[in-house]
Amino acid sequence: MKALIFDCDGVLVDTERDGHRVAFNRAFEALGVDADWSVPLYGELLLIGGGKERMRHYFDTHGWPEGRSESRDELIAALHKTKTDFFTDIIASGQLPLRPGISRIVDEAIAAGVRLGVCTTSAPKAIDGVLDLFGAERKAKFEFVHAGDVVSRKKPDPEIYELAKQSLGLPVNECVVIEDSRNGLLAASGAGLPCLITTSAYTTQEDFTGAAAVVPELGDPPDVRITLGDLAQLASKRAA
Repeated sequence: MKALIFDCDGVLVDTERDGHRVAFNRAFEALGVDADWSVPLYGELLLIGGGKERMRHYFDTHGWPEGRSESRDELIAALHKTKTDFFTDIIASGQLPLRPGISRIVDEAIAAGVRLGVCTTSAPKAIDGVLDLFGAERKAKFEFVHAGDVVSRKKPDPEIYELAKQSLGLPVNECVVIEDSRNGLLAASGAGLPCLITTSAYTTQEDFTGAAAVVPELGDPPDVRITLGDLAQLASKRAA
């Protein structure tokens, strides 16, 4: 294995319920939009990849705010920017830590010379804040971050992982993706990349047929569940 590619939300940090959802609701309130996304509702909305796409779907279904001076596109852009600001504040406050085993597996990868990257639908500013949790030295080891609107089609479309393959220039059997959702699994698998699933708060009941392996977390000592060696074995199975 020569490269390890992470999704962000739900993989590096379990951000969705108490991070992104909270930030969306704060943005709605700040911009005077009558919407409040409950925990169950947000779980349903997560089936839509991308925050801007998620809001469009919600407003198309529940009705767009009336009496606004801006266009729908302008409203979505303003809400998303405000939401991203709130989200980065939440991350910077330390309320949402890195998931168990993430720092450990990154350290193992760095020590072994394995290349690191991130593929996420989150805004670049949001993922930058998450990567800050690793500390400057580890953060600098991430070779690429493909985030936000860098591709025209969000997960489950494989476009973002096709871009990662171009960035790495490696055969698919020398790479492993870590995802937490079915959409992420479909995106990685669609690009031919082996994918390990670490389930998160919203994804434990999703269908992960086709995943190389499924675990609740990577784990820290004494409860390590996945090592770099385990990931290398998953990659080698793709070559077999």
